[in-house]
Amino acid sequence: MKIIYNNFLNILIILFISACSSIPQNTSDSCRIFDERYLWYKHSKKVEQKWGTPIYIQLAIIKMESDFDWLAKPPRQKLFKVIPFKRPSSSFGYSQAVKGTWEQYKNETGNKLATRARFKDSVDFIGWYTNKTKSILKIPINDTFKQYIAYHEGWGNYKYYKKNKKVINLAKKVEKQSQIYQRQLLKCKNLLNKKKYIIF
Repeated sequence: MKIIYNNFLNILIILFISACSSIPQNTSDSCRIFDERYLWYKHSKKVEQKWGTPIYIQLAIIKMESDFDWLAKPPRQKLFKVIPFKRPSSSFGYSQAVKGTWEQYKNETGNKLATRARFKDSVDFIGWYTNKTKSILKIPINDTFKQYIAYHEGWGNYKYYKKNKKVINLAKKVEKQSQIYQRQLLKCKNLLNKKKYIIF
């Protein structure tokens, strides 16, 4: 009987973790995302209130960086185009933050237990980063295009972005996606704000 109970408990834990961390079915629709993961809306809204970063920009950055895959990593490089080699960076999780910047975030915010595989911490990181970009580079926090370039390239390399067609194209995609998310949220935000009782 005890073995059956333990197995049942393990199954419940697995189901709970899966429900909290699995990728939403439609990552291009902000209303669908938050309908599946209502806690994510609460976390994103809190970030908007705390750092000033609009919810639609938070989502657009995550969409581009990891497509909401909590375990996302850069693909491994290959030796001789065949042999798997090291990864090009330490980027990981929803936000694809690298280790060094993530440690800076934890130290500056006091969020010592933050993990890159948790959505709550990832959007708070994005809020912190975009807020610092506003202070350091004087880029408005709602300027999706330039904010994403600074996010992708780093504060030091931002000034060289005009020579980088690849990052410009990526930033245009993020900007377009943020506009789509923004229009979608206008339709469902009132309903999301009315929800109070949740399971996951």
